[in-house]
Amino acid sequence: MVPSNLGEEMSTEVTLPLEWEDDERMNFLFSDFKENRDVNTTDWDSKIDFWTSLILKICRSRRTVCINLQELNKIFQRKGIVPLGLGTVIQCMARCGKIQRESEFAANVDCGWVSWGVGLLLVKPLKWTFSTLLGSSGVSLEESFVVIELVKEKAAELLGVYWSSPVANCSLLSFQELRTLSSHVCVDESTLCMALLQLQREKQVTVSLHEGEKIVKFSQPGQDRVSSVSDVDLGIYQLQRSERLLEVRVEALGLEAEKCKEEARVLLREGKKSQALRCLRSRKRVERKADRLYAQLENVKGILDRIANSQTDKLVIQAYQAGVSALRLSLKDGTVEGAESLVDQIQELCDTQDAVNQTLAGGALNSTDADTDELEDELRSLLENSTLDGPSTLPEVPSHPLSPVRESGSLCDDLLSALPLVPQSHFNITDEELDKELSRLTLADTCLQLKDHTSPVKRAEPAQ
Repeated sequence: MVPSNLGEEMSTEVTLPLEWEDDERMNFLFSDFKENRDVNTTDWDSKIDFWTSLILKICRSRRTVCINLQELNKIFQRKGIVPLGLGTVIQCMARCGKIQRESEFAANVDCGWVSWGVGLLLVKPLKWTFSTLLGSSGVSLEESFVVIELVKEKAAELLGVYWSSPVANCSLLSFQELRTLSSHVCVDESTLCMALLQLQREKQVTVSLHEGEKIVKFSQPGQDRVSSVSDVDLGIYQLQRSERLLEVRVEALGLEAEKCKEEARVLLREGKKSQALRCLRSRKRVERKADRLYAQLENVKGILDRIANSQTDKLVIQAYQAGVSALRLSLKDGTVEGAESLVDQIQELCDTQDAVNQTLAGGALNSTDADTDELEDELRSLLENSTLDGPSTLPEVPSHPLSPVRESGSLCDDLLSALPLVPQSHFNITDEELDKELSRLTLADTCLQLKDHTSPVKRAEPAQ
């Protein structure tokens, strides 16, 4: 929630906490700190935590890494009142290592920052020096501090922008080119300088002066640290800069030649033939100059291509050398005689294994044949024993065929004669069961007689 009396610029960028509208709470937070923290450590620490988190939030929303007391008082002004304890908050943050004076942050980087650090907001360093010597504990309103957490984040973001950009193949960049490239990351030149200082502290970038121009070299992906600027890097940088200048001049000369051609056409329509001829001569002269510059541009591009190819060849040669060294180490203890001996030993072992397998397979087959013979003898003896046990209780199967029925009167006799003999063994059959069986036989005999009486009639019908 943003109050209406907050600056218009900040009201569109910052969302202040809800307690900002609580007058009682804000009166406590806007009050000055006690001289001694031990009087009430809870109140002291709660106020420090509140303002510290809010300062970090403000810096992130503004995409900056530097703060000063004057700006903070302006940002946090509420109902015409400024917080009284922000100076103490800044001192606590500095003691905890969360912020650092801009001058100290730059001086800790051994890079000759004074020679190239244009844009650093080193406001009144002499005043800070005097206050330090005199032992003053106050914080200057205009003294700038660097938020360590935010500058590390900004440095990592800047390095990622360079790696993902089309100019990542350029070993060196001018400061102005980098400023243009990182305009969406670093809102001002001071932020860019702080991010570069942090990267230089992390050994990921180096900044130097060349012919009065600040040039920057980044580390490449996969490298732990950036290498120093070499003569090769400077030569490639000069060639690339010459290439860009030649491209601009060739394009400008092409536009000038086209302009001369149009002017000659207009003058010819107006009947000013002599002036039109002068324009055409100027056009020819410009085109010849453009052709010379274009030839120089092609030469520069050819040199850059050769340098790029040589660097690629260098990497390939290094890879070959590493491969040869590794192969030599791996074959250090290996000889042709040793390899032949190993092959012979392996062949002998394989032959021995084959012989053992054949022996085992032959023994298994012989034992199987012996077992089969024994089992057949046992089966034969079982059959003989079953025959000697006694006669079967079942009736014998008739061996003579049934006689065909020729006369109806002898059908029952033939049927009875075809039946098997009555077994002699005792089956425990009662008289009642025998009477039932006899009744069924009588019924079957009656059915057969009826069938004989009706069969001539059915045979005679086809004769009619």
